[in-house]
Amino acid sequence: MEGRREKIIEKIFKRCTIVPGALDTPCFVWGGRDSGSGRGGGYGRIDIDGGTVATHRTIYTCLYGIIPPKKQIDHLCRNRLCCNPEHLEMVTHKQNQRRKPK
Repeated sequence: MEGRREKIIEKIFKRCTIVPGALDTPCFVWGGRDSGSGRGGGYGRIDIDGGTVATHRTIYTCLYGIIPPKKQIDHLCRNRLCCNPEHLEMVTHKQNQRRKPK
């Protein structure tokens, strides 16, 4: 029997396209709606249980557990729409800001 986490992961991965990325493994690029083009925009969004959540944070939580307060999920590939768990790393805000492209 498939559990809730597996259903959520499947729901997200069904909407992703696998493309070559900046790392040795491909990006899983979200093909659904996103958070727009404003400040903090460009992240994938999906509706789960009546709420809208970030796709990359949801994948991370399903696979690795809760994201503590004051932690962020950084895209190592620099692609905000990527949902490949191998490209996601939990970091502090300070670490994430240091890694930002200039």
